[in-house]
Amino acid sequence: MAIKTKGFFEGIFPDELKKILQSVASEWGDVVDNMDSLQVIPLKGAMTNEVFQINWPTKSGDVIRKLLIRIYGEGVEVFFKRDDEVRTFECMSRHGQGPRLLGRFADGRVEEFIHARTLSAADLRDPEISALVAAKMREFHDLDMPGPRSVLLWTRMRNWLAEAKSLCSAKDAQKFQLNNLEGEISMLEKWLSQDDQDIGFCHNDLQYGNIMMDEDTRSITIIDYEYASYNPVAYDIANHFCEMVANYHSETPHILDYSKYPGLEERRRFVYAYLSASGNKPSEDEVERLVDDAENYTLANHIFWGLWGIISGYVNSLDFDYLEYARQRFEQYWLRRPVLLGSSVAYANGYAVDAT
Repeated sequence: MAIKTKGFFEGIFPDELKKILQSVASEWGDVVDNMDSLQVIPLKGAMTNEVFQINWPTKSGDVIRKLLIRIYGEGVEVFFKRDDEVRTFECMSRHGQGPRLLGRFADGRVEEFIHARTLSAADLRDPEISALVAAKMREFHDLDMPGPRSVLLWTRMRNWLAEAKSLCSAKDAQKFQLNNLEGEISMLEKWLSQDDQDIGFCHNDLQYGNIMMDEDTRSITIIDYEYASYNPVAYDIANHFCEMVANYHSETPHILDYSKYPGLEERRRFVYAYLSASGNKPSEDEVERLVDDAENYTLANHIFWGLWGIISGYVNSLDFDYLEYARQRFEQYWLRRPVLLGSSVAYANGYAVDAT
């Protein structure tokens, strides 16, 4: 990653990127020609890419134009296909969602700068903001996106498990019980899959850093669609709840505080706002069922991001303790597993088996 971004802080850009910036400057028509005057500001909190805000002075001197440069992380092709992600990005723009794509270059892309603030970890606990996020999530899930409306979660987890096994040392493979996880994934798929579950276009990574809010209009924008796909909506809600324990802008961004996991009433309130966004008042049974389904899907979410952490620890050089993050996610999985599964699943020779 250091090679890709070397020189950025001095405004030294690759020729391919310079051409994109010159094209943007031509479209704007009012910015200064000298690229040495660009201010480059690294944005914190990203764990897959490196993101930079570019401040571009105008000729009048009283206005600053802004745009975003996203440098793709190393090894991310393991997690998703970049071309698919860009197609999603462009389709989201056509739907009026998220920023506009201004240009692509070999190692990244240039995006429109959204004039809104990124939420903080504390914002997710604000009841008013949380309700706005819930309504936006429902809108996101209802988007008509290209591709088959089939669940990607289980296939992706199995692919990541295979990748983690290929990368891991024997010590780490044993530490993370990788040889047991195929059985766990199969058990969860059987237990959680329901014929009548609601499938929608899910973000799958709705942490606070991927949510922006216009302070004047209170409108919410969801950004960063690398992991987006069709999935059970209960899974996406589960992921959002799990993200409430993280603060990626702290001195120890990899540390998760599970004492901050939302309580039952907070989860009910979010689900009620989510279901109400359709314009109909949900019944208590509808709320309770989705709350329960989301809580059960947290188990899949812990494995999902645990595997992501293991792989990232081997392929990504960003300043983040991925393996410790993974350890915490798997620790939480094994802690919550007996609570949520009860006696419905037992162990035989160290592998999960259905006991019903």
